[in-house]
Amino acid sequence: MPERSTKPYLIRAIHEWCADSGYTPYLSVKVDENTRVPMEFVKNGEIVLNLAYDATHKLTIGNDQVQFAARFGGVSRECSVPMVAVIGIFARENGQGLFFAPESDSATAGSHTVSQPASTDSKPAPPPASPTRPKLQIVK
Repeated sequence: MPERSTKPYLIRAIHEWCADSGYTPYLSVKVDENTRVPMEFVKNGEIVLNLAYDATHKLTIGNDQVQFAARFGGVSRECSVPMVAVIGIFARENGQGLFFAPESDSATAGSHTVSQPASTDSKPAPPPASPTRPKLQIVK
């Protein structure tokens, strides 16, 4: 039996941590042909989605995909994101979270993660610089 990926478990854990801490969980996604998201909001093949409970309806973070309904521009849309398309999950307010190494559709074994380690210093460490790190922008 193949080893289960840790990725969905880590995504659920960071999502729960964000909710418990009063942060807004954002999911960074590399859009492909299997990803169902509003394509008009995709930039450079990527989209960042708000996964807060008050921003989604019927949110399910399963082992194979993340599914939910959300409003985009006032219109309710069904979204489905395969686990292999997830780049990372992080808190909007402080950028802390996990970012995953790219994986192919056939890769199901444990994923490699890059996270912001806890520091014993009084000042927080800056978020890791990554070429795939999402850039947030306010859209009116």
